[in-house]
Amino acid sequence: MTSQRRSVARAIREALLTPDPTAKVFATRQVARDWRLGRLEFAFDVTMPDRPAWPDELELLPPGRMPKRGKMGNHRNRIALWHSLAHIEFVAIDLALDMAGRFGESMGQVFVSDFLSVAADEAMHFALLARKLDSLDSRYGALPVHDGLWNSATETSHDVIARLAIVPMVLEARGLDVTPATLERVRSQGDENGAKILKRILDDEIRHVAFGSKHFHAICGVRGENPRETWQNLVRTHFSGVLRPPFNDSARLAGGLPREFYGAIA
Repeated sequence: MTSQRRSVARAIREALLTPDPTAKVFATRQVARDWRLGRLEFAFDVTMPDRPAWPDELELLPPGRMPKRGKMGNHRNRIALWHSLAHIEFVAIDLALDMAGRFGESMGQVFVSDFLSVAADEAMHFALLARKLDSLDSRYGALPVHDGLWNSATETSHDVIARLAIVPMVLEARGLDVTPATLERVRSQGDENGAKILKRILDDEIRHVAFGSKHFHAICGVRGENPRETWQNLVRTHFSGVLRPPFNDSARLAGGLPREFYGAIA
């Protein structure tokens, strides 16, 4: 008699509800590995939590109340930069897990595979950034953070196409725009290790945007909708920020997001 395999939904939910950052990294990478090796059942017998678990000591502020970051000229500003990047990647782990767990049943196994691989990438990015903070005698949780990224998940929890439009195709695409300048600034200060971390993140984020774009276009194809018009309408409805240049047009295009999508509403 064979033992019943655990469901992929249960494994994802457990990772989402793991508050300790290091434990969340390990749990996420284990879910992705177990799924890849066929150890998890494509079954959705539990629902995803409304919120993931985060460390108790994390001080959450509204985005408008976050302290302004300086230009990286001193040690404190460098810590602030790497801490903000670590928080983005920490939340990105949960965004990718939630994408696979919340919408995987209706979207299918390839969708689950794509977004669990994204979650594993984000976990690795966070681990690199946490180590970077350690090297600066700091740690994740030492500074306040904001909840803006998870708010976008709450706003789109009802509809997979809205989630795809906002999370990979707006938020991750924004990373493609801002990371190159940050990378050059870090490199100009002689921090080659930091530059390598940012280059790795940039390369991976192009693939993440591409996963979002692929599944977004597939849904539009099934529904007979114009992808560009649908995306623009969803961004106007569900994204509270503003799409601002400069845009990294070549990286966005490599991620399946041509300028005709965002140029008209920037």
